[in-house]
Amino acid sequence: MDAGTAARSRRHELASFLRSRRERISPEQVGLPPGRRRRTPGLRREEVAQLAAVGVTWYTWLEQARDIQVSGQVADAIARALMLDRMERRHLFTLAGAADPHPDLDCPGMSPTVRAMVDQLEPLPAAVLNSRYDIIAHNRTYGRLVGDLDGMPPEDRNLMWLAFTDPAWRERMLDREENIRLMAAKFRASMAQHLADPAWKALLRRLQQGSPEFCAMWERHEVLVQPDSHVKRYLNRDVGLLAFDFTHLWLGPQQGPRLTTYVPADDTTRERLHRLHTLITTEPSHPATPHPLAV
Repeated sequence: MDAGTAARSRRHELASFLRSRRERISPEQVGLPPGRRRRTPGLRREEVAQLAAVGVTWYTWLEQARDIQVSGQVADAIARALMLDRMERRHLFTLAGAADPHPDLDCPGMSPTVRAMVDQLEPLPAAVLNSRYDIIAHNRTYGRLVGDLDGMPPEDRNLMWLAFTDPAWRERMLDREENIRLMAAKFRASMAQHLADPAWKALLRRLQQGSPEFCAMWERHEVLVQPDSHVKRYLNRDVGLLAFDFTHLWLGPQQGPRLTTYVPADDTTRERLHRLHTLITTEPSHPATPHPLAV
């Protein structure tokens, strides 16, 4: 195969790969309205172009296998917009013939080992969150601290979105005002490293559109880098008041993914937590829908 034929084959493979990745992502996952009369599943080309901050015509040519150049920075933006995991990201850069500007980037996934550890920590509530507060994985007791996380759409499983907009979380997350102030401050500090990231911008836009309370806090420009260490309290609908200390185990660079484990702050919480765990384990099981960031 000559060089020209090989280049054409790579362009067509890249075009097919981009279409397949685009079609698996719902608008809600990236903070866009679902819209009406969608003729194809997933995102439209213009929506990917918007998220990646590239021209619509240019991106259309890319999916049409036109002979155009793709820089490492643009490929990085497309990989983020399409929420590619580590292997998909590497495949994209190989097909595009571009050098990855962030070859050691920790993609937002989770190993089976960590997944098993989260489950084995029961009855202690535990979850894996990233610095954007997406709840990537959780065990059963964490999923039932307030409501039923497994019954929610994956795009709503974000701790900030729940704390600012979900009625049950607004009512049952005690000390809520202090908690949401700290979350907004940490989110602002973390976002300084992700200002061009489509997923971060989509979440910010969704919060601003969905919560006037968040808008007011965002305008304060408060920042917090270090994790907070106050007691967290929840009013559980099944067993009553639960109070926890909590610890973070960083799964990558600090301010990246972390395993958060909740430890009872008193004997009453310990007893009630065991009762909650018993209730959960005796209920009929139903399969959980994985978070789109979990791999």
